[in-house]
This record gives sequence, C-alpha cells and structure tokens, in this order.
Amino acid sequence: KLWVIPRPGVKPILLAEGFKAAADICLDPSGQNILVPDMTNGTLTAVPIKIPGWELDDSPLPLETAVAFPDLKWTGWKGETDTGKIVPIRPIVLTHAGDGSNRVFVATEQGVVHVFPNDQAAKETRIFLDIQDRVSYNDNQNEEGFLGLCFHPKYKETGEFFVFYTPKYQMVPKGKKADMKNRVSRFKVSKDDPNKADPASEEVLLSFDKPYWNHDGGTICFGPDGYLYVVHGDGGAGNDPHENGQNLNTHLGKILRIDINKKEEGRNYAIPKDNPFVGKTDVKPEIWSYGWRNIWRMSFDRKTGQLWAGEVGQNLWEEINIVQKGGNYGWNRRESQHPFGEKGVAQNDQMIDPIWEYHHDIGKSITGGHVYRGSRLPELDGWYLYADYVSAKIWALKYDETKKRVVANRPIKDRAAPIL
Repeated sequence: KLWVIPRPGVKPILLAEGFKAAADICLDPSGQNILVPDMTNGTLTAVPIKIPGWELDDSPLPLETAVAFPDLKWTGWKGETDTGKIVPIRPIVLTHAGDGSNRVFVATEQGVVHVFPNDQAAKETRIFLDIQDRVSYNDNQNEEGFLGLCFHPKYKETGEFFVFYTPKYQMVPKGKKADMKNRVSRFKVSKDDPNKADPASEEVLLSFDKPYWNHDGGTICFGPDGYLYVVHGDGGAGNDPHENGQNLNTHLGKILRIDINKKEEGRNYAIPKDNPFVGKTDVKPEIWSYGWRNIWRMSFDRKTGQLWAGEVGQNLWEEINIVQKGGNYGWNRRESQHPFGEKGVAQNDQMIDPIWEYHHDIGKSITGGHVYRGSRLPELDGWYLYADYVSAKIWALKYDETKKRVVANRPIKDRAAPIL
C-alpha cells in the first residue's frame, strides 16, 4: 500500500494498493507522480499525487507581470560612482499615504523615500525624505538599512509616518565589536510642502540591540485596530544561537504591537491593554507573537483583518503563516512543518505550523506579499500574492477558511528579476 500524510498531525490517507513487494519510492521528473517499483511483479507504477480531500490547483494563471512605471527616473540616484562602481538603488517598500492624494511612495534601502504620482506615465520622482546621513547600508550586508515605512492611519490629519532602519554604527576602538542596533522612529511631513518630510522631526519609538547584522526583519504596518505592528528577526547568524525566538524577554524574533497615539511610563508609545503577555513577569509586554526567524514582509488583509507573514527559512523550507494573537511559531525548534536542529520538536499544540511551505528546490528566500483586494483583477480577489527573492518566481495562493487549508498555489509568469 502507498499512504500519504498531507501535513503533520493529519492521519495517513491511502493513495494506492495492490503491490506485492513495493520497494523505495521517488518522484518522477515532473514532480506530479510517485514512482513505485514492485520487485515481485517486476513493474514500475506512476501514481498521480492527487490526495483525496486535499486537492490543490497548481496550474499557471493566465497572467504575467509588467513594468508599472517604465519611464520613471529616480531623482538624485546615479547608477555608478565616478570610478565606475555600480550602485544598485534597491527599492525596498512601495506604499501610499492613504490621504486620497493618489501618490506612490517608494523607500530605498539606502535611506531615501521617493514620491511620485500614481500614473504609469510618471517621468521622475521627488525626494520625500533623505536620511542617508543616519542610515547604515552596505551592499555586502544588505539585510540592514532602511527596511520599513508606513503612514499613520489618519495621516491627512496628523502628517505622521513611521520608519524602521539601521542607524550608522558608532565608532569603536579597534578589536571591539560595533554597537549594532535597529530603530523604529516617527517623522512628520514639512508644514509648507506635502511632498517633503522634515528629517529633523525624528522621534525614536523603539531601539533594538542586535548581535549580528542579518535577520533584521523590518516590516512595520498598521492593523485594522489602529495599532502599529513591528517585526524584528531573531538577531542573526545561523540556528538562532542566542535562542531569541523562544525567549519572551527579548524583542528579537517577535512581532510587536504598540499604541503610537499615546505615551506612558517613559516610552514614546503605550502598550495596548489587550496585548497577550501584558502583566506577565520577565516577558516583554509589546509582544504579539513569537518564535520567528526572519519574517520578510507581513501585511493585513484589508477585508478580513487577518495578518499574513512570509517567514524566511534556513536549511530547507520557506513558509507562509496567518498570525494569531500570542502564537508561538516554532523557531528555532521547528523550521516550517519540521523539527529543526538538536532541540527540534515534533508537531504539537503549543506551536503553530504555517499554512504553506515550499522547499529550497523551488526558492530560497520568500518575499511575503498581500492578499489582493483590488478591482482590476477580480479573479484574484482573496488570493495571497507572494514571491521568492532568489528564484524570482511569483505565485497566487488561495486559502480556504472552511477547509482550513490551501486549495490553490498558482504560478504567475515572472520577469526573472529579483523581488525585494
């Protein structure tokens, strides 16, 4: 008999039977069939991977990507230095202000935020904010820099927006370790020009001490509750050597939730009273969920309010999660749906597994996206669009709330360009 386990915790399902002496199985070159050799019968049987009750549509969508602003020039950016060294621009966030102005804001990892009309015929940008003087960015350490940007839900009234960035390292004596940090700050638009922010208006809200340069996370976004959600990775290196993911007394390896409309207890923000760990001893009250390695982009479904996160894996697996209040997502005891390392554990009720995973044969660094709620492509309504930075592949994923599982993961024709 040939059995299949759709995912950890689910009972095995019979896929095929009648073999006399089945030997080692493997996939065929298409990846769509399991090959079963039968030593007694002298046969090789191809069994389609179609699991009863777990059917999945992975057929390509009849869509393809296109350049949105083909004639756009980035003000102030030169593609190379005077000596001919190539300088990548690295646009890292594309968003809007929610103020009805129909403007697009693009932040670059170097520390510049550009603004331009949401018009495919747009010719050039204006510089909305330039804080390169305080942002640390190096092409060889490109998980640092300007990593997050979002606007106050009432930006039209407040003129406030928020950024996540790596401040420049402080000078240290030779042989000493640099003081590495990340920072979440509030800025304000200038009083006399809506297309220009005031770089002197910075107010630091959160400061993270980190042991290594990588796994910074950096997504910041407002939830439907009006609170600011902030993600920071586990602190870097490999295997989470300081075990920050499972340590509730650090902000590293966590999603945080704060109230930026109030200030209390010496902070430039307040702690929402319904945060899951408020009042607990030796636990950071800002924590919303934990057990994260390095979420690279999270977003709220603007219709359902669900928080989606793309979690970058280490050895073998990339994953997609729907985030629950107070949830433990397993790192570094689990990588996606699998035990990880010497302290790895099996699937259990205390840790939440992702709704979807893919192997490093397919891609090696997920870029989480958004649940599409636009009007131009109604066939994508409710589909989660995401990509992989290394393989440059793009997919649309459909999660069925009734069945509590993914029912489709369909590729979209890409342009073979890295997706930051």
